[in-house]
Amino acid sequence: MADNFRVIFAGLADSVDIKTACTNLAAKLKTSDEKVALFFKGKPLFAPCNKDKALKQAKLLASLGIKSKLQAVSNIIQNGSNPAANNNQRDERIFDALDYITSSLIRLEEKLDELEQRLPEAQLKTPDENIDEWQDDDLMLDDDLATPKKRSNLLLYSLIATATTLLIVLAIFLVFPDLFSF
Repeated sequence: MADNFRVIFAGLADSVDIKTACTNLAAKLKTSDEKVALFFKGKPLFAPCNKDKALKQAKLLASLGIKSKLQAVSNIIQNGSNPAANNNQRDERIFDALDYITSSLIRLEEKLDELEQRLPEAQLKTPDENIDEWQDDDLMLDDDLATPKKRSNLLLYSLIATATTLLIVLAIFLVFPDLFSF
């Protein structure tokens, strides 16, 4: 397996202070100052990647006056030597996924409610072209009156089924983590 590299902070150039480097780097990467400050304290800013991409990242940092070095991170070490850290990272990813799914479901439910509220208004605003003004009411009473058809909740049921399926897959992933090793 090919090794990945991670860019880590090594120091600052002589003419650069940490505050300006932090704000310049945050502006360049379009990220928060807090993440950049954590990078200066030793936490990685970039994910492990191949050597060419890591060298480009180091070159970007050097252009801003930030000294960095490449640290080799093998895929085997990354996936198995520190089970507690891997479990924490996996738990964080799972919670992020659950948060994303929950927020997506809430947004979909809001959109569905919005569509349901707009649908009757749109039907009331459009005039019915089949009504003939010249007919008497007596003629209409001779016809059998049918109850209106109830609207199908197919979209709502499909969203619920999808969410349930995703939660079941997530539960299986939590119960059997070795089953889905990538």
